[in-house]
Amino acid sequence: MKIILDLLLLLLIIVYSCLESLLKVFIPRRRKSVAGEIVLITGAGHGIGRQTAYEFAQRKSRLVLWDINKHGVEETAAECRKLGATTHVFVVDCSNREEIYSSVDQVKKEVGDVTIVVNNAGAIYPADLLSTKDEEITKTFEVNILGHFWITKALLPSMIRRNHGHIVTVASVCGHGVIPYLIPYCSSKFAAVGFHRALTSELEALGKTGIKTSCLCPVFVNTGFTKNPSTRIWPVLETEEVVRSLIDGILTNKKMIFVPSYINISLAIERFLPERALAAINRVQDIQFEAVIGHKIKMK
Repeated sequence: MKIILDLLLLLLIIVYSCLESLLKVFIPRRRKSVAGEIVLITGAGHGIGRQTAYEFAQRKSRLVLWDINKHGVEETAAECRKLGATTHVFVVDCSNREEIYSSVDQVKKEVGDVTIVVNNAGAIYPADLLSTKDEEITKTFEVNILGHFWITKALLPSMIRRNHGHIVTVASVCGHGVIPYLIPYCSSKFAAVGFHRALTSELEALGKTGIKTSCLCPVFVNTGFTKNPSTRIWPVLETEEVVRSLIDGILTNKKMIFVPSYINISLAIERFLPERALAAINRVQDIQFEAVIGHKIKMK
């Protein structure tokens, strides 16, 4: 009898949740303030990281900017200071665990406890598997997922004590679907999406509902890391468009942020299609970018 009641309750919760989600499409979500929050952004010297820093600067956040590129991150910091934000710069290699831990300790001493972290630093080496060097595979995983573990482990204790914070994972649509000649990148982004989902579940199990999580999953972004990307169906996004969606998702505590938003629907449909149909879709999409194939650079 108890199992029947539990199943009926589950059904009611599912129906209620679906109706609630439908209503949220038409009712604007309440946006939180990030003024005064200490925001750590990795990969802040370029692209999404830089533009994200600008957005937080305009919202009166206190910024901690990390990048391996000293010149790039200092340029970002200079612009953020012009926007009125208190900004601290650290040159950090996000593939180095000990450097991450020591840098977090330094941030705590010099700035305070980070309350929002944007794990944005990334690495990508477009090539077929046999042309990809072992060290490139290692670096991809060290930056794109292992770095997320070390940074989050170092910052989470203070968030847990206060039951307050926001952990942002910058992943990719490649964390939900695959593209040839990006095997290490796709694999690392699948891991990043899994990290976000598992962390979200664990925080809920711990009762730490004040710590929010978001995962950004855009299609190709025109940041220069992938050379000459193009596709018939997906747009090639500009950094500003992606960051607008990211900031909106953070301010409304959105868990999964797809850019463009319709990609979510496309991915859901693809899960039910047979392999021949998926192969046909891939041919129509005609995704192109420069990649090393057989040790030669080709458009693929």
